[in-house]
Amino acid sequence: MEFFSGLFEYTFINHAFLASLFSSIICGILGTYIVSKRMVFISGGITHASFGGIGMAFYLGLHPFAGAVVFALSSALGIEWISKKGNIRNDSSIGILWSLGMAIGIIFVYITPGFTPNLMSYLFGSILTVSNSELWVMGLLTLIVIGFFWAFYRPILYFAFDENFAKSQKAPVNLINYSLIILIALGIVINIKVAGIILVMSMLTLPQNTANLFSNNFKHIIFYSIAISFVGTMAGLAGSFWLGIPSGASIIFTLALIFFVSKIVKIFIDKNNRTASLL
Repeated sequence: MEFFSGLFEYTFINHAFLASLFSSIICGILGTYIVSKRMVFISGGITHASFGGIGMAFYLGLHPFAGAVVFALSSALGIEWISKKGNIRNDSSIGILWSLGMAIGIIFVYITPGFTPNLMSYLFGSILTVSNSELWVMGLLTLIVIGFFWAFYRPILYFAFDENFAKSQKAPVNLINYSLIILIALGIVINIKVAGIILVMSMLTLPQNTANLFSNNFKHIIFYSIAISFVGTMAGLAGSFWLGIPSGASIIFTLALIFFVSKIVKIFIDKNNRTASLL
């Protein structure tokens, strides 16, 4: 209980609480679209490509967040452009930018003079070090994501499941497509501090797949994902506090544990329902 009793006593825990809330909303909404659209691999490509920006920012003495944003946006838009204009399969373009971004990041980290003390927090996450300015950015992005999905919910729903149907309904497909890929890139970058480059993709997939076990409704999955993500993040954060382990890994382990327990519960419920239907 020491962690929760200190929730409003220590500034860094307050920051972690707010970061968990904002992250859960951002990932819950965007992750539902990603899973429905079956573009999980794209989010992984953007995530790892952003490491190139972090490494270059370290070398140039800039804030790593700025470098990550530039590389994430460039890779996200690059994947779309290469896939449509470059006659290259989508998974191939993702793999190219994924490996290129990681290679650039490793090179620039290696040639950067001295020691890069914050590198591990970007690789594996450090939610307890989220700053005031990063919270403001997370809060602003949360409002933008909520506003965009509220304004374009039905066209987004059409586009997530059937792009041709969305076009037939005169939905602004290009606007939705590029706006969402930009929001996904920004959402990934802002959540690197929570789970790290290595693990952030899980925050966009685990809660959504857990929610999908109990509902096929797009809107319900969004709300369930937000709740699951927040509960899992706070439980994982508490676990890292008590056990003295990295927060990012603890959060993802907790979300994975929730998924597997939920899957077992779902199997048990389905089995009982089938038994009852035979009686």
